[in-house]
Amino acid sequence: MSQRQSKSVEAGSRENERRHTILRAAIDVFARKGYHGCRIADVAREAGVAYGLVYHYFKNKDELLETVAETGWGGFVSRIRAVAEEENSSLEAKVRGIADVAFEAYRVDPRAVKVLILEIARSPAGGHVASRQQAFLDVIRMAADMFARAQAEGQLRPELDPMLCASLLCGSIEMGLTAFVSGLMEDRSPEALDRAKAQIAESFLRGVLPSSAPLTETSWKQESPSSGTRPKVGKRA
Repeated sequence: MSQRQSKSVEAGSRENERRHTILRAAIDVFARKGYHGCRIADVAREAGVAYGLVYHYFKNKDELLETVAETGWGGFVSRIRAVAEEENSSLEAKVRGIADVAFEAYRVDPRAVKVLILEIARSPAGGHVASRQQAFLDVIRMAADMFARAQAEGQLRPELDPMLCASLLCGSIEMGLTAFVSGLMEDRSPEALDRAKAQIAESFLRGVLPSSAPLTETSWKQESPSSGTRPKVGKRA
């Protein structure tokens, strides 16, 4: 490699690193302040860069949010696809695997998952993300295909609609994560996350598997009641 090519590679690496730093800062600020409370100046301060440098990589706050969505959903969808399309794996294993992918994403990067759910999926601010609806639909269709294949193999009750099964599974997981990112679940320990994903998967599976199919028992139900989280009750005015 020539000296000129070497310098070009180094410059490209620095550019990517700066862009990643700014994007990471945006995730942290969006998670802390929300989309409407976030300013470009806040992102620059969080990233430790000059205000104008943010605009060198992202034209505005909307593009920052859309990039967060594309980055987060891209990795998530690919991991879900790997589980859903795995051969020689039972429907139960796939459902548990999908729940595991979702809750592992939260364990690794809770702020990014908070932004994906509260600022992109549920907030009007998410309307700025052009790919938002398509990303959700892609995941549901992928899961529907998984359920249709399982139904053809006798692993899913014949009277159930695969598309509705997919929507119910995705909705259950999303609402379970919402309980954590919104603060309803005070215990966010790895043990609490394991109990939550097992409860969601088992509750769903008991409704869709044929009555003759045995269900793997897990230990989440054996935990003492004190290990759970009491729902928060708002104070009376």
